[in-house]
Amino acid sequence: MALSKIDIPRRAQHFLECGIEECERNCEFYCNPCHLRLCKQCSEEHLRSQENKNHEVVLYQQRKRQLPVEKCKIHPTKDVDMLCEECQIPVCSKCVTQREHRGHIFTDLETVYAEKYTDFQEEIRKIHEYFLPISQDLQERIKKDSSEIKHIMDNIRTSMKTEGESLKSLVDTVVSENMKQLDQIEHSLLEDLNTQDKTMDDYITYLNNLVKELHICLSSTETQKLMSEKKPKIRSIPETTKPVTPGFTAGQYSKSDVTKLFGKIHVPNTKAEKREIRPLESVYDTAMKPTHKQMKEDRKKSDKKQTMSLSASVTKVREFNVPGVYDVYHVSLDQSDRLWISDDDGNLVQIDLQGNVIQKIKTSGEDEGYHTVTQDGDLIFTDRDKKVISRITQDNNITEFIKTGDWEPLSIHSSHINKDLLVGMTDYTEGKVTRYNKTGKELQNIQRDNKGQRLYRLPLYITENINGDICTSDFSNGVVVVNKSGQHRFSYTGQESEFRPYGICTDVLGHILVCDQYSDTVYLLNQDGLFLSLLLPQQQGVHRPRSVYVDGENNLYLGQLTNTLTVYKYLQ
Repeated sequence: MALSKIDIPRRAQHFLECGIEECERNCEFYCNPCHLRLCKQCSEEHLRSQENKNHEVVLYQQRKRQLPVEKCKIHPTKDVDMLCEECQIPVCSKCVTQREHRGHIFTDLETVYAEKYTDFQEEIRKIHEYFLPISQDLQERIKKDSSEIKHIMDNIRTSMKTEGESLKSLVDTVVSENMKQLDQIEHSLLEDLNTQDKTMDDYITYLNNLVKELHICLSSTETQKLMSEKKPKIRSIPETTKPVTPGFTAGQYSKSDVTKLFGKIHVPNTKAEKREIRPLESVYDTAMKPTHKQMKEDRKKSDKKQTMSLSASVTKVREFNVPGVYDVYHVSLDQSDRLWISDDDGNLVQIDLQGNVIQKIKTSGEDEGYHTVTQDGDLIFTDRDKKVISRITQDNNITEFIKTGDWEPLSIHSSHINKDLLVGMTDYTEGKVTRYNKTGKELQNIQRDNKGQRLYRLPLYITENINGDICTSDFSNGVVVVNKSGQHRFSYTGQESEFRPYGICTDVLGHILVCDQYSDTVYLLNQDGLFLSLLLPQQQGVHRPRSVYVDGENNLYLGQLTNTLTVYKYLQ
């Protein structure tokens, strides 16, 4: 039989040695009939022997588990090695001849034991890879909702106090009554979330205890005990609900009717939405393919910053098609006012401002902001397949100058402050942002906040604000902003219940602009993450926006799921 090189699993803690005496090589294979660990060389020699040529030699991870040695209780000199299928009890070779087993069918006990062992291991794997992670993630969301409740309540209190100050002493009584009502709602919501948290805590404890019980079963040397144990039925993950938060409607007030005109707390008449639990099958049947997008854009400092402000309306300046791409997912601009535009099929096209194609490159890029242009005019782009970052100079020399190891580089931005490169990466369980200098030397890694919580998972677009803040558009975690030292400043997860950010950029005033998949618009945030407005609502004809970019002349470029690029003016 052909033997191939084994891949050592990520979870491996140490290497097993070959079981052949005086051989110190690493074990890669296993002879099932002999229950012998073998290296590659010894496995080949083992099979060349006439008496072993028909032995089943497999990769070590695929080995059959050796049946524990157990003496027959009826015939103490014999080992238990068969299973009576009719009686469902382990027996020895002498038991087979007994009258009570006459005419029964017997199965090799080692085969049955190996199958049972594998079944229990599979259940343990499901618990570790599905039930525990999802339960812990649900618990994190519950805790996040608790914090959000407090944040929302604080905002409502602020609004109420503002109203109360305007109405002065006439509103004192009304404010007190509304505060009491709000406290009751908060108490009720937090009490419900605490109950859910306790439920998930109990369920996780149950899962951990079940794992311990299964390990005990597997470690037992009494085969009968293992054979008699039924495969456990894991209890379903408890359902949890997201809280329906109240809002506050500001009232129009007058001295004559304070109570009537004062704003009222209102709880939406909406049924609490069940948190989505990913099906167990999805863990094993579907590959983790990121189909979500974000975008990072360059923007230049403006000498007119102090005199500029938001316009009362957004004006469309022009619109043109981009040949060579299917959709506009990301835009980079060089100093010669030439645009690099990419789609989600690996097409990267350079055009002038009239839409004429200058050159086209085929890359491994998909729906992320994987290219940027440096102040020196070089195009920098990531290769997620090779896990490298390449540079194309203006004379078209291509070099791979950064290797990212086990991390897949997704998004990249060339700083206009210090020429550093900011790269968003992922290993599909967690993301990070790494800073390199312009020569490719690693300077900084940003991965967790000061509480140890992960900041990123899929940082598909990345940019930098005028104050040095690093702004990422993460499909799983929303807009995440850290300062230049890597300290978490804030995360923004939208105004609505669903928010899926794509392209992101900043402008000369420090605004953060980000596309949203669900609302088909562009959100405008201030430098501290406060929502300012929907910059391009659907009334502007925007449909499925994917990329935003603001150039040095404060023109806003918008890309959508079409090969049309639209230019707007929104600053004056």
